[in-house]
Amino acid sequence: MTAPIPHPLDQDADGVNRPGLHKNPKYHELRETGTGVAVVRRPNGTTAKLVTRYHDVEQVLRNHAVFSREAAADADDVDLEGTLLGLDPDEHTSVRGAVKDWFTPRAVERLRGTAEERAAAQLKAMVERGEPADLVTDFAFPFALNLVCDMLGLPQEGRLRFREWGDAFLGTTEQTRMGADEALISMVAYMSELVEERRQKPGDDLLSQVAVGGAHLSPDRQIKLPITLVLGGWETVASSVGIQVHALLTHPYGGYDTAYAYLTDHPEEVPGAVTELERMFSVTAADAMPRRVVQDVTLPSGERLRAGDLVIPSSDAANYDPRVFDDPHRMDFSRDPNRHLSFGYGVHHCIGRHLGHLEVVTAMALLTRELPKLRLAVPSEEITYKPGHAVLGPTALPVAWSE
Repeated sequence: MTAPIPHPLDQDADGVNRPGLHKNPKYHELRETGTGVAVVRRPNGTTAKLVTRYHDVEQVLRNHAVFSREAAADADDVDLEGTLLGLDPDEHTSVRGAVKDWFTPRAVERLRGTAEERAAAQLKAMVERGEPADLVTDFAFPFALNLVCDMLGLPQEGRLRFREWGDAFLGTTEQTRMGADEALISMVAYMSELVEERRQKPGDDLLSQVAVGGAHLSPDRQIKLPITLVLGGWETVASSVGIQVHALLTHPYGGYDTAYAYLTDHPEEVPGAVTELERMFSVTAADAMPRRVVQDVTLPSGERLRAGDLVIPSSDAANYDPRVFDDPHRMDFSRDPNRHLSFGYGVHHCIGRHLGHLEVVTAMALLTRELPKLRLAVPSEEITYKPGHAVLGPTALPVAWSE
């Protein structure tokens, strides 16, 4: 019998996951071997089944009657109990319903002008400070954080603390667990006060919607919902901007030396480019959250799973499945359809996917228009990515833009 494969696939000898810009080639090897389901050994010594083919992953993400998130809570690298990411229907639907109207395509479209204004102001501030600059810290992070915090109505003075808390909370190594627990306690205490304030004196912000419109939720759910929205709202967007700019500046496209240069001459292709980059360079640092099989089932690939099995769906591997994506390793800004799984699928699809996509498109359109000569200020191989973190993204992205 083949020995279990260490998971995450990018972990070093100390068990710290250290992914980079490109997905581990092992994903593609596993996907094309047998049924594409591989037994992996997790850092805590337990085993799980890594699911890599698109239609298998789709079924795991969609069929909550068989693949339970709540039953796998003991296997999570990050404490997600009571959050949208840790619940099964019907409780998940109840929590999500408290805020879902704020994240529909129509609601998000009304934020387009605000997003464009905020992005432009942040870029102006970065340029005025001079080059080189860190595109993550000086542009992507404050743009994403302030937009979601404005939606929630969080006080300006408390926002930067969420970056510190978020970095600690989303750590996935044994060394960061204590810091993660402390961060969660701090976030809960801080958000509890704000939710109570809105309950007594509601406004027209999203936090008031949680406090009043989510009155049917337990106190724990009411507090963890806005925490999830803040962390997901800035971390994934800021990381996506960093990853995508890094990819655009280091890959040729359409006869141009870089895909970034191509987009400066073809601005109409920015939305399609962002969608393709979401597929190829997702912010998933180590596959989707595990599910526990609650009844025997056979996947489309033919793999038989037993009740009690722990499964890890890999959207990273599925996004390159040649059964669904023609020539999947080729960057194609006009790929259609492009039903990637980077935002999840089914009930647990990312509630902020429309907003996040809008923000990244806004950032990319602005950068390629205003800074057509943007380039890395250090060699690409010197760009490091966050180690032992649930969200993939560069620790910094030094850039310059003058002639």
